[in-house]
Amino acid sequence: MENSIVAKDEFKHFSHDHSLCLVYLQQQNPKNENDSDEDEDRDEEAEDAFVEENLHGGDCNMCKEHILSFDVCYYYCKPCDYSLHKFCAELPEIFQNHPLHPQHELSLVESDYYSNISGKIHKNFKDNEHPNLLHCPFDNEGDNLLKRHMSGKIELTGKQHDADTLNHSCHHHPLILFNKQTSDGEKTVSLHNPMKKIQQLCDGCVKPITTVPFYVCNRQADEQCCFILHEWCAKLPLKLQDYTGHPEHTLFLLPKVPSKFFSVFTCAICDLPSNGFAYGCMMCEFYVDINCAFIPEEIIHDAHPGHLLYKICPSNLVELCNACFTYIDRWGFRCPSCDFYIHVGCALLLYRVIKHKCDKHPLSLRYEPMENHISDYFCEICEDKLNPWKWFYHCTTCRQSTHTACVPLIAQYEQATDPMKIFMTCVYQFLNVKFGETLKIKGHPHRLTFVQGIPNDGTCFECGDPLFEGNMIFKCLECEFRLHYECASSLTVD
Repeated sequence: MENSIVAKDEFKHFSHDHSLCLVYLQQQNPKNENDSDEDEDRDEEAEDAFVEENLHGGDCNMCKEHILSFDVCYYYCKPCDYSLHKFCAELPEIFQNHPLHPQHELSLVESDYYSNISGKIHKNFKDNEHPNLLHCPFDNEGDNLLKRHMSGKIELTGKQHDADTLNHSCHHHPLILFNKQTSDGEKTVSLHNPMKKIQQLCDGCVKPITTVPFYVCNRQADEQCCFILHEWCAKLPLKLQDYTGHPEHTLFLLPKVPSKFFSVFTCAICDLPSNGFAYGCMMCEFYVDINCAFIPEEIIHDAHPGHLLYKICPSNLVELCNACFTYIDRWGFRCPSCDFYIHVGCALLLYRVIKHKCDKHPLSLRYEPMENHISDYFCEICEDKLNPWKWFYHCTTCRQSTHTACVPLIAQYEQATDPMKIFMTCVYQFLNVKFGETLKIKGHPHRLTFVQGIPNDGTCFECGDPLFEGNMIFKCLECEFRLHYECASSLTVD
């Protein structure tokens, strides 16, 4: 098998004084008449099939990784033996609106620039093997050097792990792929089971983890770190381009929205609060949760069988959602032939069949009143009246009904509900919020837990106003200290 390198276009790169030629790594190509004897010797040495993967243009001078045969092509300066991956060479010298540092432009700098910054960054690389970094010129100490490989991959720090271990930028500990075959000593991880009051919500999509495999923090046992991810959520793309709701800017994957207290943001699509992963443009404060980031352009729904429903964007249309009877003032779906409208949340966030502690049988989602129903409808959870023309859950065996917003797929059977909010929407307001994390504020000796308020929580210790049932609050589990979410955000956090 004969290999050759074929030169193509020239390219001027800011990192090198000479023009670079685009060269291709090709197989079974006749020798070029202009090839030197040195090139011929190099080709002959590459004939061994066992070292085929070693055919490359040396190491990339930017990311310091090998340029292998499957890279197809690369940029090369022959007099200087200077090589760059095609991807690395085409990176912009100036990067604007980076999700981790949107306030300033970032400049691509070479490793020599920060060689005097001792012990601060990239401690896991060997000497003189630092990849290039993005640097903010307003930061003289280098603290905002973004530790990213210029290949666009998530940086893996420390030693490499096997295929069942993942170092992800969203978490500071390694993640272990947990499945039926996983042998992890005495550590056990339970699946989400509301019937047994076991809550296991993904930190990415904030949806229940009911099947294996999934990723769990390897420090769960010794450090009680409960970070957990669906396998799919751990492998999301790092960015979305030309997103329908915000096509003017690229949306970047944000494990936490840094500008929001406790990372709670409002999704621009479903209008629900969330503290899970988001795709966002920090410059425009545009954020969508990862569930809404991938909603389809058209769907088929059991509530309107036989017709396709097409995604529609917010407009001046004055139409009612056929699920909750509120106006379509945000994204939704529409059947153009029947003028059937439905919110995105009502269409995609309500499960067809669920289980709840209030009934030993599964509850089915209903779209209209039940036939031969002999009495008024009442919700078995909040005990208020139920409008059967709005979607609701029903058990045909026990003839019990519940509001859809009263049956969130979480563990707590005693979950607080706000009747005023129930009548406004079919979707539980905090369906995309994961409660339970803690924070420490100055002036109080105990940690506060992020929870949803229940009756008799009393008043806020900061502003003195009542803590309403169903709202996000911070509560001390060791004493009666409580705070509104908004009041806690204004206090100094330790």
